Amino acid sequence: MKVLVVGANGAIGHKLVELMNNSPHQALGMIRDPEQAFALQEFDAEPVIADLECDCGPAVAGCDAVVFAAGAGPHTGPDKTESVDRDGAMRLIDACEATGVRHFIMLSAMRTRTPDQAPEKLHHYLQCKQAADEHLRRSGLQWTIAAPGRLNNDAPTGHIEAAEVLEEFGEIPRVDVARALLELLSLDNSIGRRVEMIAGKTPVREALTAS
Repeated sequence: MKVLVVGANGAIGHKLVELMNNSPHQALGMIRDPEQAFALQEFDAEPVIADLECDCGPAVAGCDAVVFAAGAGPHTGPDKTESVDRDGAMRLIDACEATGVRHFIMLSAMRTRTPDQAPEKLHHYLQCKQAADEHLRRSGLQWTIAAPGRLNNDAPTGHIEAAEVLEEFGEIPRVDVARALLELLSLDNSIGRRVEMIAGKTPVREALTAS
């Protein structure tokens, strides 16, 4: 399967590209800066230069699936959160519909269901992600929404807890999220699902299959 990883220079996107190098999938990494291409080529991933704030139709053409792992980041203002995390995601979803992409996996967040219950500083970000998630649900694509808890840079364990709705909020290593995204590309039960995940005791694939 030909898979475009959007945000391939980010921590999760870059790790996903690396993991895909040892999978049946062909990875394409969407980046905005051509100087980031070398880091993708070492994993035999094809760099795709495109900007989420512009037309991304050519970037998704010919792909079987797209994984949206991009984000404006915490050091930008609310305008960038809107233009990248919300509007950029929506624009990409529309481009996928127009060009025949089958499967779209959105990297979201647990608290997008209830943004007002999160710390106030996260409200705007979560509201933007919530809008993008809903746009994906309403699209004609086969969709999956991966909603991890608070991300950290701990060493991966290869084990998570996953469910449509988790009772407890928690943390999860970014590398384990990347592993989960890879598994969701091929699991039969991933279509039309929103799955929350935090660190746990069950192997990633087993947790996603059972959730």
